[in-house]
Amino acid sequence: MTRDPSHDGQAAAHQTGPYLEPLRRAIRAGLLRLPGPLAEFVLFGLKQAWACLFGAIMLGLLIVTKLVWQPDWPVHRYDALFVMALVIQGLFLAFKLESLEEAKVIFVYHVVGTVMEVFKVAMGSWVYPEDAIFQIGGVPLFSGFMYACVGSYMARAIRIFDMRFTSYPPFWATVVLAVAIYLNFFVHHYWWDFRWVLFAATVLLFGRVRIYFTVDTTARWMPLIVAAVLTGLFLWIAENIGTYTGTWLYPGQDTWKPVSLAKFGSWYLLLFVSFVLVTLVSRPRDIDR
Repeated sequence: MTRDPSHDGQAAAHQTGPYLEPLRRAIRAGLLRLPGPLAEFVLFGLKQAWACLFGAIMLGLLIVTKLVWQPDWPVHRYDALFVMALVIQGLFLAFKLESLEEAKVIFVYHVVGTVMEVFKVAMGSWVYPEDAIFQIGGVPLFSGFMYACVGSYMARAIRIFDMRFTSYPPFWATVVLAVAIYLNFFVHHYWWDFRWVLFAATVLLFGRVRIYFTVDTTARWMPLIVAAVLTGLFLWIAENIGTYTGTWLYPGQDTWKPVSLAKFGSWYLLLFVSFVLVTLVSRPRDIDR
């Protein structure tokens, strides 16, 4: 399946923002010197990196602040991260890297994530070991932006790759699944952990869904479940960066050790919550639209 190249050029300008159009053209000129399959692979990687820009910046800030921050500095590291995240979000809007509607949904996910963080910290699931002024119940407010990064990536990836879907389930069913997943993160502390039922539900509901995405002028496809597994794996890696820098710690992490693979499953499920929230403003489009 192919798309109109002129349409792709117009869409690309919207995807990168008008301020970065010269850079986009320079990259495209460089890719023309590569063999076709290699050029498409490189372009796919560049687009993925561009889609997760917010998350990459935040992870970079976790590493840099851990390396340079001193305990006697007048501003707490967590508070500085919170201010930096606010500035980044403002710049994304100012440079049209995110739309206002996307930012609203990402803010909702920020709130949803923060509420869960407060509960989980109170239950002893993990801890933030440093001090902060901007915090609620021992949870620094920058932490909500770590969830917002996931929402930002999804909203931007759908737009950047011009994603279309086949066999997409009814919207109401996806909302029910997202609510059930979110509630299970709370309920399992008091009752049965039904995550295995939820894993099965994601396959039942989304197992036939294909994501069609445009890298250059040719549309490729991937099963949505595979995309969720791969994204969950990258989030698990990001989780390890967070604990390696001591930004948050799980029980038994007095000395660093890899985060349990169970967290990979948690992120896999949480991705569906994020995805459904993003579809509130970016409804999944059929392949024919």
